[in-house]
Amino acid sequence: MGKTLLAVLFGLGVVLVGVSGSYALQAGGVETGDLETGSVVGQPFKELTVDASFYSIDIGNLKTWYPPTTVIDFKGRPGAPVLIKVTNNSTTEHGFHLSAAVNQSGPFVLDTKLVLKPGETRYIGVPTSDLFYAAGNVLEYRCHLHPAHVGGKLVMLK
Repeated sequence: MGKTLLAVLFGLGVVLVGVSGSYALQAGGVETGDLETGSVVGQPFKELTVDASFYSIDIGNLKTWYPPTTVIDFKGRPGAPVLIKVTNNSTTEHGFHLSAAVNQSGPFVLDTKLVLKPGETRYIGVPTSDLFYAAGNVLEYRCHLHPAHVGGKLVMLK
């Protein structure tokens, strides 16, 4: 009887773990857009505080996303969605790929890509719960259109 109960509980635990994993990014997931019309989980981007800003810049022949490392401290931050501002200050089109794929794998890993025209600014909104569940502690960003361009890391202190 004890082994049967253990097997049932173990089986139930496996089912519950599988079910909870399927709800990743269900609070809204990653949303992209402009400041005036974009929103995440019903909150307009224009009502949120920008948590991090990234800029494509050219330094001589080097093309990079700046800053190379950004830290967001969530210890004293309210649970509002995270808002990231991405601006292409270059004279050519650039991509911005924000991903946690280095830390995790699977269908619910945080992974988003933008293509920005010269001078364009876009915003990325992510519910905090989705960010914590699907991202780990470090996100990487880079230009997915030009692999030789230098990217960076977004570090989250939880």
